[in-house]
Amino acid sequence: MVASRTAREKKAAAQAGPLARVRIDLGDEGQFLYKITCSECTARGHRSWSAYRPGEDNGFMAATDRWIFHLREKHPEADAPCLEFAPAAEQRLQERRDREAGAGPA
Repeated sequence: MVASRTAREKKAAAQAGPLARVRIDLGDEGQFLYKITCSECTARGHRSWSAYRPGEDNGFMAATDRWIFHLREKHPEADAPCLEFAPAAEQRLQERRDREAGAGPA
């Protein structure tokens, strides 16, 4: 059985911890776009900091990785279940950087 969007939002919110607000939208191709915002930080003017990046991967793993890095940088005292995945998030970031460095200038 496939989990509903509401169930996915609740699970993602529980993983992200108390500082997070999680919303899932549908992309143009029907994929889930995870939008995790911080209840304490602002990015531009009145807008909350968000893990959402237009035009980039906004699936569960990518959004959670960005949220983990935000928590570690801006809220080091925060506790959230997703922080147990920080080593894996760092590994994925390093692999992406290595791929981009290997591609070199076009």
